[in-house]
Amino acid sequence: MFTAIVQERGTGDVLMVAWMDDEALARTLETREATYFSRSRNEQLGSKARHPAHPACPFGSAWDCDGDAVLLTVDQVGAACHTGDHSCFDADLALRPEN
Repeated sequence: MFTAIVQERGTGDVLMVAWMDDEALARTLETREATYFSRSRNEQLGSKARHPAHPACPFGSAWDCDGDAVLLTVDQVGAACHTGDHSCFDADLALRPEN
């Protein structure tokens, strides 16, 4: 199990942080549709299963230096977050820089 950081290709925005296992990554690379691992359901979920009208189509991937996290660069259609927001990071910042 490893972390997947999902970044939108066109904007560079981080859309979400998800989990993958080897099978989810293999399916993602084979189908060109992002597939994540649901820890609560203990199963793989394709982006269309997660959001039927909002697929994430991977454009590229890269491992971090430790090999325990992958960065997926995607062309996101619609919302990436389960709340319906474009990004899981659309909420107000908890910490704001001091002026």
